[in-house]
Amino acid sequence: MTGQPVSVRYIVNDVDEAIGFYTKMFDFRVDMHPAEEFAIVSKGNLRLLLSKPGGRGGGGRTSQVPGGWNRFQIDLHDLEPVVHKLRDAGCIFRNEIVNGVGGRQILLQDPSGNLIELFQYFA
Repeated sequence: MTGQPVSVRYIVNDVDEAIGFYTKMFDFRVDMHPAEEFAIVSKGNLRLLLSKPGGRGGGGRTSQVPGGWNRFQIDLHDLEPVVHKLRDAGCIFRNEIVNGVGGRQILLQDPSGNLIELFQYFA
């Protein structure tokens, strides 16, 4: 399975806003945006399927809402400068940087409240 893309579906309030966030803050690229209620953005082997609730497609036809505690992780070599850059850009975090067993992490919210874990392994 090495090299195969991994897809994560995020329910978002505004697909265009989510596209702007992921492309500007983390250099994702837009792979597909066929309708207002759906898009696919990717970075490396990670594909985010962005679905607006109540849309015509299958992913948005549920009673799901954005947010919760599930998340994907982005590994960083130096966490603090990235956090400062994101704060300066107006991004919202759910916590402060915490030290864990294997590294440091902080939880960033996308514009719909979905989480991204920014993680720096201890050297």
